Amino acid sequence: MQHEQITEKIIGCAYHVYNAMGFGYLESVYKKCMVIELGKECLRTEVEKPITVYYDGEEVGQFFADLVVEDGIIVELKSVRTLAKAHEVQLVNYLVATRTDVGLLLNFGEQKVEVKRKVRTLKKTTSPTG
Repeated sequence: MQHEQITEKIIGCAYHVYNAMGFGYLESVYKKCMVIELGKECLRTEVEKPITVYYDGEEVGQFFADLVVEDGIIVELKSVRTLAKAHEVQLVNYLVATRTDVGLLLNFGEQKVEVKRKVRTLKKTTSPTG
């Protein structure tokens, strides 16, 4: 299954959860609901997967991805009124740290489910001669 198909299924699960639960629960509640829905879609899901961050070859920290789906998509969940730029930056940092190509930021917001899809792209370098 391609990343696009998987992310569409994940987003569909988020809408299903939101339609059933609405706004106002803790992130942990939405996470458990998402695991149930992802299971119904037969998507392998790891919860709170530990990820180590390195700097200059040395371990400098660790974070826990909310969900990792099908060994290749990081899903960061939020339950806030609206997403902030810092939430997007957090997901991008997770993608860079793990060298994962695709991530979803899902917010079970006050008015709707907000979805941000992020794709890690490598910076192109130019040669010294131009």
